[in-house]
Amino acid sequence: MNAHPLSALLAPRSVVVLTGPEGQRTAEAEQLLAQLSAQPFQGPCAILDAHVRGSLADLAQSRADLAILALPESEWLSGVELASRIGCRAALIVGSGVSADRAVALQRLARREGLLLAGPNGSGLMTPRLGLNASLMGPLVPAGGLAVLSQSGSLTAALLDGTRTSGVGFSTVVALGPHPGVDLAALLLYLAVDPHTHSIVVHLEGLTQARPFMSALRLAAHAKPVVVLKTGRREEGRSVAQTHSQALAGHDDVFDAALRRAGAVRVNASAELLAVAKCLGVLGRGSRPVQKGLALVSNGGGPAVLAADWAERVGLAVTAVQDLSRGGTPGAYTAAVLAAQSRADTDAVLVLHAPLLDSPGADCAQALLDLKPELSKPVLACWMGEGVAAEARTRLGAAGIPCFRTPEAAVGALAHVAAYHRHQHLLQQTPSPLSPLPPPDLEGARLLIDTALAQRRSVLSEVESKALLAAFRIPVTGTLRARSAHDAMLIATQLGFPVALKIDSDSLPHKTEVNGVMLDLRDARAVHAGYDRLLEQVRRALPGVVDLGVTVQPMAGKSRARELHVGLIHEPSFGPVVVFGAGGTQVEWIRDCAMELPPLNRFLARQLMMRTRTAVTLDAWRGAPAVQWEALEALLLRVSEMACELPQLREMDINPVLADEHGVVAVDARIVLAAEAPATVTPSYAHLAIRPYPAHLAHPLALRDGRICQVRPIQPDDAERLQALVASLSPESRYNRFAATLTELPPRLLAQFTLIDYEREMALLALYREAPDQPERIAAVARYTSQPDGESAEFSLLVADGFAGQGLGSRMMESLFVAAREQGLQRLDGLVLKANTAMLRLVRGLGFSIEPCSEEPDFRLVRKPL
Repeated sequence: MNAHPLSALLAPRSVVVLTGPEGQRTAEAEQLLAQLSAQPFQGPCAILDAHVRGSLADLAQSRADLAILALPESEWLSGVELASRIGCRAALIVGSGVSADRAVALQRLARREGLLLAGPNGSGLMTPRLGLNASLMGPLVPAGGLAVLSQSGSLTAALLDGTRTSGVGFSTVVALGPHPGVDLAALLLYLAVDPHTHSIVVHLEGLTQARPFMSALRLAAHAKPVVVLKTGRREEGRSVAQTHSQALAGHDDVFDAALRRAGAVRVNASAELLAVAKCLGVLGRGSRPVQKGLALVSNGGGPAVLAADWAERVGLAVTAVQDLSRGGTPGAYTAAVLAAQSRADTDAVLVLHAPLLDSPGADCAQALLDLKPELSKPVLACWMGEGVAAEARTRLGAAGIPCFRTPEAAVGALAHVAAYHRHQHLLQQTPSPLSPLPPPDLEGARLLIDTALAQRRSVLSEVESKALLAAFRIPVTGTLRARSAHDAMLIATQLGFPVALKIDSDSLPHKTEVNGVMLDLRDARAVHAGYDRLLEQVRRALPGVVDLGVTVQPMAGKSRARELHVGLIHEPSFGPVVVFGAGGTQVEWIRDCAMELPPLNRFLARQLMMRTRTAVTLDAWRGAPAVQWEALEALLLRVSEMACELPQLREMDINPVLADEHGVVAVDARIVLAAEAPATVTPSYAHLAIRPYPAHLAHPLALRDGRICQVRPIQPDDAERLQALVASLSPESRYNRFAATLTELPPRLLAQFTLIDYEREMALLALYREAPDQPERIAAVARYTSQPDGESAEFSLLVADGFAGQGLGSRMMESLFVAAREQGLQRLDGLVLKANTAMLRLVRGLGFSIEPCSEEPDFRLVRKPL
C-alpha cells in the first residue's frame, strides 16, 4: 500500500549530506564526499554544514529521504536529531569500531525520532541505477540485477573490485557491520519484492536471531535465487556436550541444514560467490530442474577428464562424453550439443573449448550462440585461456550462457544449480507440528518434564527418557531400575532372559566409556553376580561418582538389525535440530550423521536419512533384508513432534536404535532438559527456526444454505485450485480483487500466493466439494501480509461468485482476525475499489473505518484495529 520503509534508504529520491565545514572534516567524511561526487545522483543531493544554525524553516529546505552523516563520532547523536528535525525518513552512518552500547543508543534515539537508521558500523551502500555511492567500498559498480548483502565491508570491497571487468551488474550493495540498525532480515524482505533485483548474494559472519532471518530468507529464496557465503566454522561447545548428538553436530552443520530448508544455496569460497549467483540468475527459477545427469562436449580429452573428475567429487553423474578431439569445428560442436540435449538421462550439458590451433574459439562460441534458441536443457560453457577465449566468455555470458575459465569452476557452478533445485523442493515442504500418526500423550509427556524440572533435575534417567519416548509412541525396550542384586535377579526373571544390565547415573553421559553395560546375561546367577561387578567396575573407573544405579532390560534380539542413532540438539540461534546417522558404541568415531530442522514430514525424513553414508546399509545389505523404511520415517516424525511440542528439550540421544525388516526399537535413551524452562500446554512454536504449518487454524464453517466448508491455511499444492478459482470468476469479480483484467494468475504470482511464510503471511481457504467423490474446490480466500512495521498487515478477500449472500466473506474475515491477533498484529489495512460497494458494505459491518485514499483516488482505505 505505502512505499516500503527501506526505500528511503536503498532507493532515495533525494539525499542530504550532514558534514562539517571544509578543512574540518574527518578523513572518512572526505572519502564519502568524494565517492558521492564521483558520479551524478539521480535526484537532489545537498551538502549541509551540520554546525550552521538557522530557523527550522530554513533547515527544512534541505529535507530529503536519506541523510548521510559524514561527521565525527562525537557528533552522531546531534546529527541524528538534526536529520529528524529536517524531516528525513532515513539516515546512514558509515564507520567502524563502535561499541554495542553506543550503537544501541544511536538506534534508540533514531527510533524515538521516527528515523530509520543504518549503521553505525557498516561500510555504506550503493544503488547503482540511481548513481548513489554512499560507501567506502571503492568506485560505483555497474547497474544490474544482482544484490549484495554483507557483514564485512572489506570482503565486499574486494568482491566488487574483482568484478569491474566481468560484466556483472548490481541493483543494491549493502555492507553491514556488527550491531546494525537495519538487519539482514529486513534487507532480505526488501530485496524479495524489489523489481530491480533478480538474484541475491549474502555474506554472513554471525547470526543471533535465526527465526526472523529464516523467515525472510525463505521468502526471498522463493522469489529469486539466493547464494550465501558463511565465514567462521568454529564449533565451540562440543567439549561440554552431554549427548552424542550434541557432540556430533556443529553450528556450521546446523547452518547448512537451515539453508537447505530455506531454499538457498551455500558456497564455500568468495571466488565462487558471484559466479554461482550469476549462473543461478540464468539457470535457476523457471529453468528445467537439474538433477545429476551431465553430458560433456569437448574438443580435447584433458578438459573433459578434468570436468568428469570434478563432477564425481561434487556428486554429479556424467552421462556422456563427446570428445571432438581435433575435429572441434563449429559444425561438430552444434551436432554434439544437439545430440547431448536429446539424451533422456541428461539434465544439463557442459560445452568445453581448449585453445587448440585448429579449433577456432570465436567461431565455435558463435555456433553455440546460434544454437541457443533450440536449447531445451541448461547449457554451460567453459572457454579455457585468454585473448579470444576471454572475448568468447563475455559474449556467451551476455547472451545468457554462463561461461567459465576452468572446467572445475563450470562443474562446481552446475552442482550449485542442482542443489538450488533440490533446496527449492525442500522449501515447498510445510509440515505441521504433529504428524498424521496417532496422537502422542502430550499431557503425560509434559507432566513428566514438569516433575523433573520441579525437582531441579535437567537430566532424565534412562527409565524416564524411555517413558517420554513411549509417550510419543516410539517403540522402546522395557527398562526397570533395580535397587539390589536380588532385585535385578527378580526383574530379569520376570522380563525373560537374556537381559542387559546398564549403569544408571545422571553423571555419566556415555555408559560404555566406563564399562557401564553388561549384555546377554542368560540366567539369574549371571544377573545377581553381574549387578555387583557392574557397580564395582564403574566405581573403579570413576571413583567420585555416587549417584549410581542399575537398570535391567531384555535383550532386543535383533541379530541382523542395523544400529542407528537418532537424536536432538539445541543450537542457540536455530533452536532444536533433528540428528540421524550410524549408531552404536563408536558413534562419535564413525561421525556419520545428518541434520534437519523440525518440523518434518515423511519426505523430509527420508531425505534426512539419504544424506548419511549409512543409508546404503538400510536396503538389503550383506545378506540382511532391507529395513522397514516406513518405521524409520515414523520414528523421525515422532522425534520432530517432540522437538515441536516440548520446548524444554535441549539434548536427546536414542542410541542405539535397532532397525530391521520388522520395524525399529529404541534400546537406550538419554534426554537433557533446559535447566529453567516454562511449561506450556499450547506452545507457540517460537523456539523453532521454521514456523510449522498452522494446522490448529483449520475448522468447519457452515453456510446459510446448509453447505459445509472446511477452512484451513493455504499450502503450496493449492496452486491448481487457486488458479481454477480465478478462472471461474466473472470479469467484475476479478477486477474487484486484482484491479486488473487478468484471466489467470501468472506463474510467479501464483507461487507467491500459495507458498507463504506463515510467520509473516496468512491465507485461509474455504474448501468445499460439489459431491463426495469430487475434488475439493476453493469457495473463498482471506489473506493478510504483514507490513514492515510488524504491527499492521494488509488484507484481501476473494469469494467465489456462487457463494455470494451466504455470509462466507464475513466469516472468513473473522477467522482471519483470529490468526492476525495470534500473530501479535494490531491493525488490518486494505484498499478497496470505491466502486466495489458490496465489499465496502461488508468491511463496514465488520467495524472497519473507510477513508479516501489520497494516493489512489479510485480506492478507499479501510482500517480495523484488532
